[in-house]
Amino acid sequence: MAYLARNEGKVRRQMTRAQLEHLIRAAADIADDNDIVVIGSQAILGQFPNAPESMRVSMEADLYPLHHGERSDLIDGSIGEVSPFHQTYGYYAQGVSETTAKLPCGWNERLIVIQNENTRQARGLCLEVHDLLAAKAVAGREKDIDFIREAAKHGMAQKEELLSRLALIDTDQLTIDRAQALVRRLFA
Repeated sequence: MAYLARNEGKVRRQMTRAQLEHLIRAAADIADDNDIVVIGSQAILGQFPNAPESMRVSMEADLYPLHHGERSDLIDGSIGEVSPFHQTYGYYAQGVSETTAKLPCGWNERLIVIQNENTRQARGLCLEVHDLLAAKAVAGREKDIDFIREAAKHGMAQKEELLSRLALIDTDQLTIDRAQALVRRLFA
């Protein structure tokens, strides 16, 4: 809590690729699983290690252990929000599940791998940008819209590919139509 109290009212920091790698390493150790799936906005750091600051404003990474999804709660308790880890480093992991985000069919075949000394050779499996943006378009929250707008502004995704991925999400047609209209508007 000390870290959070000291930083109230200050400008938010942006997560870095090195911080995401640290979270992957820590989550892999906690879950005893060397494959950690990153599905939240910070998954952008897999494909774009130097993503614009405007897309890295969250200090949390949504992730889960691929082979031991039931251990997401352990991650939350150990390196989650307001944990000693969060207080020490200023960033944290949110243990989630595979069903947290609505993703296009085949997303798991397009994952971007982060694996290096900083991850202790554990694999961070990050959503590919079009899959990430499709999930955000379906969610449609203001922060998701801002994220998609920034990706469009910086030329990080192709409109037609994103529209195709949206059509691969298993949800109702009204949701798909709304998400596709949003993408058309933001990529105009």
